[in-house]
Amino acid sequence: MNPTSSDAGIPILTEIISTPAQPDIPLLDSPLLSHQELEQQDIDLLDRQEITTWNEEELQRLEREITERVLIQLLANVDAVLENRVRDSLADVLQLAVSVLATDIRSGLQHSLQDLVTRAVAQEISKLKNRKN
Repeated sequence: MNPTSSDAGIPILTEIISTPAQPDIPLLDSPLLSHQELEQQDIDLLDRQEITTWNEEELQRLEREITERVLIQLLANVDAVLENRVRDSLADVLQLAVSVLATDIRSGLQHSLQDLVTRAVAQEISKLKNRKN
């Protein structure tokens, strides 16, 4: 099979294709990072930048940014944990409420049925007595 001029730019299976180098960019905004991973990325970032030349204002700004990122990630985790705990607590409370409600309904139904059967039997006995007389 002869390659045509339109196939000239298509690599063949034995050809090695070089890929451009990816810049080493930390994923600082990734919600899946743990607190330690975030701190390590911040440290790595600081190592790459020469912080010895930074003034006090720049260091305070960096501290605020790091603090905000850590708080955002912690609050996201707190929300998930809080939601799970509330859901579990509500499930327990609702289960107890349903159990108590079912017991109350069963008791009320039992009393109603007893009264109904007692009245029906009394009426039938009364009818039988009236027929004898």
